Amino acid sequence: MVAPGMLENPSVKRWLGGVEPAWTLLDQESFFALHRPPSPTEGPIRLANDLAPEEILRSSVARNALILMRAASVGQGLKLTATGNLSRSVVGDMRDLFTWPDFDNEGTFSFHRVVNEPDFFPLYFTRHVVEACGLLRRRKGFLRTAPSGRKMLEKGQDRALLAVLFRIAMWHLDLGLGRGLHPGWPLQDLGIVLWSLSIAVTSWETPERLTRLCTIPIIGVLEAQWDSGAMAMEARVLRPLLWFGLLEHREDKIDGSRFGARHFYRKTALFDRTISFEVALEGLADVQH
Repeated sequence: MVAPGMLENPSVKRWLGGVEPAWTLLDQESFFALHRPPSPTEGPIRLANDLAPEEILRSSVARNALILMRAASVGQGLKLTATGNLSRSVVGDMRDLFTWPDFDNEGTFSFHRVVNEPDFFPLYFTRHVVEACGLLRRRKGFLRTAPSGRKMLEKGQDRALLAVLFRIAMWHLDLGLGRGLHPGWPLQDLGIVLWSLSIAVTSWETPERLTRLCTIPIIGVLEAQWDSGAMAMEARVLRPLLWFGLLEHREDKIDGSRFGARHFYRKTALFDRTISFEVALEGLADVQH
């Protein structure tokens, strides 16, 4: 078992509330190896580069990335404002084309007299991820599809798109998710978290329980007056996995509460199709998952 002494700490025991983290099953070598970024060919974390078109379209991020790259490949590309955001006319076009889980398009924009790119989170998130991947580039006031993006748009060349987007978004890009709660946590242990999720979310689970099953707590999480760790976990890991199509989400209304609801997540088939692991469990031979 990894770090058994840690589990005897009174603060940790109180926070876990009887839950035994999934990552304690790992042997020490696999535990440390999972802190390395993924690879398509080697290492303990591998991202699939052979997804079929219908699988890619199950991911909102990948599907919207294709829409954005196709639009940016026409003419001069997509107009940018002086501040570097996409113009309002582009935002209006994308509002009609983008789909996003649990996003209330009509309700969100009823509060905005005009809609700028940062107001339309699905576009803001997708554009920054695609640009960070080098598939889009800015030139003379326009956002244009880069040569690598144009190649990705060719028939049969997008099989690795989800892997490329996921790797950059989750391991290399900071879009401020989590509203400052426990900065960087639990993403510094993302490989551990993802492996733990792969065995922990086969059925519906709450963010609170998944946080205890899958993350390595830090002092700030343990000493928080409220469950800010679960909020950070949901914002930085569970919601992005939902956007990428690897998790699905449901919410159940709380009896007697007008606005309150309990949230639940579980894996989709795309999770295990996209991410695979080669690790060893304590006392067992190497396993592939």
